[in-house]
Amino acid sequence: MELTTIWFCLIAILWIGYFTLEGFDFGVGILMPFLGKNDRERRLLINTIGPVWDGNEVWVLTAGGATFAAFPEWYATLFSGFYLPLLLILLALIIRGVAFEYRAKRDEAAWRERWDKAIFVGSVVPAVLWGVAFGNIVRGVPIDADKEFAGSFWDLINVYSLLGGLTTLLLFITHGAMFLGLKTDGPIRADARRIALASGTLAAVVAVAFLVWTQIDTGNAGSAIFFVLAAVALLAGLAAVSRGMEGWGFLGTFVCIALAVAGLFIALFPDVMPTTLADGVSLTTTNAAATDYTLKIMTWVAVVFTPIVLGYQAWTYWVFRKRLSIHHIPA
Repeated sequence: MELTTIWFCLIAILWIGYFTLEGFDFGVGILMPFLGKNDRERRLLINTIGPVWDGNEVWVLTAGGATFAAFPEWYATLFSGFYLPLLLILLALIIRGVAFEYRAKRDEAAWRERWDKAIFVGSVVPAVLWGVAFGNIVRGVPIDADKEFAGSFWDLINVYSLLGGLTTLLLFITHGAMFLGLKTDGPIRADARRIALASGTLAAVVAVAFLVWTQIDTGNAGSAIFFVLAAVALLAGLAAVSRGMEGWGFLGTFVCIALAVAGLFIALFPDVMPTTLADGVSLTTTNAAATDYTLKIMTWVAVVFTPIVLGYQAWTYWVFRKRLSIHHIPA
């Protein structure tokens, strides 16, 4: 296997890690106004993701850095063409992170309410825009013969990409509800299960529509297999949580998101950003890649540091594995 293909696969794995881990963080933030009926319950919801949310964001930073180093042409075209939506995502993530840290700095209800709204908005915006962005990457955007984005922001707004944004939003809400069902006890646990079933059913319908559309337009045999397995995993997760087995339910949504993202990358390969212009040039793993020497150095760095990152994240989840209940939160 060529190094360009290896790094395409590694970047796909990084995005899978980001969506499966940060996805339930977004879901918890979106569900805060609906499951947190008072400040104590909202603090409980925040504490479920408190030890892990910032570590989960490492995946997107690494994915961006790996893209910059391994496929500089892809990085340049992507960040110039998707500048506004990526900027909105960045601002939302900054606001969300600040809100987690600042909401407890004053013992005032109005102060905390404003930061709770910031957490909600900072979770909704990335949950939608990541789906819109990936929908456009898979569908293709106007790229000219100089490998430069030749469109505008409005070229990124279309039915397919908006369907992708709705898909990620609903999947992340379901994933977050599954996580809360797994991590909490008491009334919030029961409410989270009900939300997981309701949002999961709607997510299944929307996701199937998005993945079928993707398969018809750009898919292949490999992506079809992954999409079907993703649908099966989601349905299995919903069946498990309906029986009170939150652990299996969370595993179902985790595997569903992982397989769906993997299927999108399989449908995309060997392109990294296809063009929609007749006289344009699609960016591929070959013409967008860095030099062979750069890829070799990066491969050795990845071999050394990837196990370390996986190790400390696994340790963090193990340490904070127990359920939380309202009695753990001081009045």
